[in-house]
Amino acid sequence: MQSSNARPRGSEGDADSPAENHDGLDMARTEASTGVRYDDPWYDELASGWGETGGGGAPVAPVATARAQREDRAAAAADVYLEVQRSAAFQEVRSRYRRFVVPAGIGFFTWYVAYVVTATSAPGLMARPVAGAVNVAMVAGLGQFLTTFLLTWAYARHARLRRDRAALELRWDTQELTRTARGGATS
Repeated sequence: MQSSNARPRGSEGDADSPAENHDGLDMARTEASTGVRYDDPWYDELASGWGETGGGGAPVAPVATARAQREDRAAAAADVYLEVQRSAAFQEVRSRYRRFVVPAGIGFFTWYVAYVVTATSAPGLMARPVAGAVNVAMVAGLGQFLTTFLLTWAYARHARLRRDRAALELRWDTQELTRTARGGATS
């Protein structure tokens, strides 16, 4: 079989190697010296901005790409989010969240650790019968489940009554500010 340049394959090296001779040029040496592979299917000389000239032989300065414009809009949107994060409304929503979650989390964790420590250090206490075959350990274990459900209900109620409306208004304001910063139309 012959290659595209009419020379028989396999005469001076592997015919399937990427460093195959084309029209008398050693492509491997050319690629190594320039650092650009012309057989790369993703390489497009004009798309990358190389080789374009301004008519007089001088290279044309690259035009601002859509990527740069997107990055500018993203930076403007990021500034909006930083501004919202510093706002009093956002700080109020966060403080309401913390005022509920921190004490509730500490209380539940304390109750859980107390159950585990008592179960391991005082097995006699936990084995005391309460009613029939039900002992203190079973009641406390079921109490863990009950407090988990009660805490979930209390969290959802607190969020609905104290934070959701303010957070929703803040979200709408943020979206409107972001849309304006990105150059979109406001409605």
